Amino acid sequence: MAKFIFILSLIVSLFWLLLPQVVFVVSWLVARIFHLSLPWRPFAWAGVALLALWWAMFLYGNRIGRFRNEVKEMDYTHTSVPTAFDGYRIVHISDLHLDGWRGQAGKLQRAIEHINDLHPDLIVFTGDLVSFDFHELEPLADVLKAMHATDGVVSILGNHDYDPYAPGLSPRERQARVDTLAHMQRHLLGWHLLLNEHMIIRRGTDSLAILGVENQSCGAHQVIRRGDLHRAMQGTDGMFRILLSHDPSHWRAEVLGQTDIPLTLSGHTHAMQFRILGFTPSRWVYPECDGRYDEQGQTLYVNIGLGGTLPMRIGATPEITLITLRSHN
Repeated sequence: MAKFIFILSLIVSLFWLLLPQVVFVVSWLVARIFHLSLPWRPFAWAGVALLALWWAMFLYGNRIGRFRNEVKEMDYTHTSVPTAFDGYRIVHISDLHLDGWRGQAGKLQRAIEHINDLHPDLIVFTGDLVSFDFHELEPLADVLKAMHATDGVVSILGNHDYDPYAPGLSPRERQARVDTLAHMQRHLLGWHLLLNEHMIIRRGTDSLAILGVENQSCGAHQVIRRGDLHRAMQGTDGMFRILLSHDPSHWRAEVLGQTDIPLTLSGHTHAMQFRILGFTPSRWVYPECDGRYDEQGQTLYVNIGLGGTLPMRIGATPEITLITLRSHN
């Protein structure tokens, strides 16, 4: 991973350094047609300035930006929220990508303490615990086990958790890795991992159902499609339901207008770990990529993650979402 980051940084650096030179060549050719002179020095300095800006942004994103956790609060009011769950507090986190926390256990512990300080009734994790394989979890398991809520931690798997990016594995070997990660979540961390399943939480005679589907990518990135929403919904008719689905493209493809699920929680996009003045290029790939979306009486919330596939964040601050359910009867 470190080698990949180093090579990528060099490529990006060369791009910013050479871009003004390419502009100069094109401009010089145009100037020649009109018998004009064009100095090269301003373009050279522009390349140096862009290179310096890139490295300043990279160092900020690597050393500071990716650890500045932000709590975003959302009140969710719906007529079907049971009265006993009025004020119920759900912390939603996503996309830890534990390889990026190697050597940063103290910073991850502070994020977990921040979560616990919110005193949630439930914590939900919407996938991508690891980037490559289950070994990333082993040195950080004790830190994650300290995360707690009244009704526990519920999780699902994201596309990276299925280990699709390791070359040379047979389907059986790949599935064995997925099974190991699932076992570790359930028995080492004590999380309620849902694989096209649901969990019912009760308060007296009231109840709500947490549905969890396996990764179901329906947009531009369809590397894993194992979700079975129908199976996860079985036995929850008439209950207030919250769906956990890693890839937000699943919402528009199979949830919106096709089910009566009021609230879907997703992750996956990271807002491309880059957001300036409210804009993220993630919007070019995912129409729903960051925050809350309401349509036809149904809601999707996309958490942009606590970790990342690259060890940097510029503007797209690591997110802890606190959702408070409100009954509207």
